[in-house]
Amino acid sequence: MGGSRQQRRGDTRQRIQDVALELFAEQGYEKTSLREIAERLEVTKAALYYHFKTKEEILASLQEDLSRPMDELIEWGKGQPRTLETKQEILNRYSEALIGATPFFRFMHENQATVRELRTGEDFKDRMIRMLDLLREPEATMTDQVRCVSALFSMHAGMLALKDIEGDPEDKRKAILEVATELITQANTPKP
Repeated sequence: MGGSRQQRRGDTRQRIQDVALELFAEQGYEKTSLREIAERLEVTKAALYYHFKTKEEILASLQEDLSRPMDELIEWGKGQPRTLETKQEILNRYSEALIGATPFFRFMHENQATVRELRTGEDFKDRMIRMLDLLREPEATMTDQVRCVSALFSMHAGMLALKDIEGDPEDKRKAILEVATELITQANTPKP
């Protein structure tokens, strides 16, 4: 019995996150109030308060949930040999992890000033640096280092840029991954 109540609470938490993210994207983080989130959810502000006391808490919980797969990937990557195959697999796994994170990336992109002021921005930057460290070699040429940076950021940019282009989301994801993989492969292929 206790398990099903916990499950329902988890679903409520998820619904709050989804609706908050929708509102943050529609009208901006600053202009969205907890009252509006509660109204859209059709719950009382007290019910919302049970899960989250502030918008910052909602945002932090979203980032935490979406960062977990990234943290696991970084840990996995650190334990692997620094081969091209490992780097390609990191991109592949990252591409999968990004599927559920598109709305959050859109929010971060559209609310950059706010994100910079919040802990969310710093945490994200730190994760990106750790991901890049797995993909690029310190002794690589500047061009190859740029390729590695571009591989990672093309995955983010592609997610945002392709949202308005017609096509199957999975086809788009595969195309973005293909381009990122080409860049990583080129950066890690010995030059004559």
